[in-house]
Amino acid sequence: MKFTIGYQLPDEYDSTLEICRDYKDSISGVYFSYGEEPSGRLPLFASGDADAHEIKAYQLRELREICDLGIPLTMLFNANCYGESAASKELKDHVTELVGYLKNELDIKSVTTTSPFIASVLKKNFGDSLHICASVNMRVDSINTMCQLSEYFDGFYIRKEINRDLKMIESMYSWCKDKGKSIHILANSGCLSYCGFQTFHDNLVAHQDQMSDICDAFDGYPSPCWKYLASLSEDERLATIMQSTWIRPEDICRYEEYFSEMKLATRMHSRPRMVVAAYTRGKFSGNITDLTEPSFSSLFKGKILDNTLLSNEWFDTVLKCGKECHICNYCKETASRIKVKI
Repeated sequence: MKFTIGYQLPDEYDSTLEICRDYKDSISGVYFSYGEEPSGRLPLFASGDADAHEIKAYQLRELREICDLGIPLTMLFNANCYGESAASKELKDHVTELVGYLKNELDIKSVTTTSPFIASVLKKNFGDSLHICASVNMRVDSINTMCQLSEYFDGFYIRKEINRDLKMIESMYSWCKDKGKSIHILANSGCLSYCGFQTFHDNLVAHQDQMSDICDAFDGYPSPCWKYLASLSEDERLATIMQSTWIRPEDICRYEEYFSEMKLATRMHSRPRMVVAAYTRGKFSGNITDLTEPSFSSLFKGKILDNTLLSNEWFDTVLKCGKECHICNYCKETASRIKVKI
């Protein structure tokens, strides 16, 4: 199994470029949002930033070096909302010009987007020279959904909530193989399963650059899902994390029949090298939530979920269960068993 990882600007400790150099044989691609472009995560900088030109120039140099390593690049247009420009000539012209510029500068191979409009623009202007993929944020979870979107997309990221449903994955994989489409999966999302706040939160992120500080709206928490988790008892909170969509490094072998690569969420992770190392090794000794993006580790007040205490029996069980978490205590009991005070 190989992995695609997200680009982030370097800090004093590490950089995406250095990770790519050190794990070149395990990395099948790097995905990135460019400059201040809205996406599924916060932009690299705010529009109007005094250092914007320098930051974009630096990003371009690093991405060019990653490309020179033979690692393909994927550009993201995966914001949940493009506002009043969502189906406009303005957006069409902007996307066409920017992708044309970056193809010339970096020879980007693919684009991942949440927008069928952007996908159609890229199809018309770049044809087969770009692989257009539906973002995981589109929540593609059935063959019907893929049929509806087939005109626009060459590949699909499956909805996170079906990561632990191998029967559905097999069905979607077979359809994609038959139709000449690619199928993709995100391994380490920390988002809550079937999160009722996702659409609202994704819209907030898409418009973050135009908004004032929103933390006070959620009692100091960065988003409503954090506030919800904090309202639960410790046991309920831990169980909710166990019921999420992440896949352990130890379990990626179960997916090799359907996927040649997995996407790792690392664009905003504080320790992307640790994530890449764990999945490359297929083994992790530490707190499960430290692997995910976002990580809710700070909500657990000195408690961790020790991955080394989690047996293969757990994964076998959650693959086959009916996902009726409201009437089942299995994940709560498992969390209690692997919970460790530090």
